[in-house]
Amino acid sequence: MRQLRQPRLAEIVAARLRDEILAGRLTEGDTLPRQEHLFTEFRVSLPAIREAMRILETEGLISVRRGNVGGAVVHLPTPMRIARTISMVLQTRQTTMSDVSGALMHLEPTCAVLCANRPDRAEAVVPALREAIEEQHKAFDDAELYPALARTFHEKLVETCGNQTMIVIIGSLETIWTAHESTRWAEATPAADTDPDSPLARKSRRAALRDHEKLVDAIEAGDGERAMRLASAHLAATRSSSLQNVDGVVNTNLLDDFDFDPH
Repeated sequence: MRQLRQPRLAEIVAARLRDEILAGRLTEGDTLPRQEHLFTEFRVSLPAIREAMRILETEGLISVRRGNVGGAVVHLPTPMRIARTISMVLQTRQTTMSDVSGALMHLEPTCAVLCANRPDRAEAVVPALREAIEEQHKAFDDAELYPALARTFHEKLVETCGNQTMIVIIGSLETIWTAHESTRWAEATPAADTDPDSPLARKSRRAALRDHEKLVDAIEAGDGERAMRLASAHLAATRSSSLQNVDGVVNTNLLDDFDFDPH
């Protein structure tokens, strides 16, 4: 049998405080009791309390302020922090953005099926997706704004699928992809045949918008099989062109300046 390791006192204290945060009894911006109070509550040494604080700080669940107004401020896990952690793991493995795109092309269509299978899709899914499409129509002639609104549609598709695990994992990958795509497109020098205002670019935007509309129609009808086919075909078309600019190894630093809206 595998021998269990005896946890250290600091790990026990950290686990108790972590449970308080993750259970919602401590929320974003709350301050943990001072170390002297924790020393009395847990009846462990001050070095153990300090080490527990370091554990939680390393996990990103608290930030410790020094000085007279010091204390440990609580931070809840966020999609951006999760995306950053996943990004760092992928970067250490020298994972390419082509690999990330491949994962999304397999996973996102599953979200479309989940959306179509929701019994409450008429209230919880379709209005959000229709609203995203309406925003795309309004900004169709704005070559800079339109791509961001098109990405919002895909984010809404994931967010409304109803499966929290899929929302967190796929949402993190979408964040990594979008941060790279936004940065690379901003850095790229547009060629004559990639002018966003050219007839070819407008035709491409119109085709993508029609794909979104057909996908929402399938979801609204509860046709998961058709939703899967439409989402897969749409992603295959759009990601292949994007990969021309968004390739190479995952770079976590690109998330630093990415304006992420967790909705």
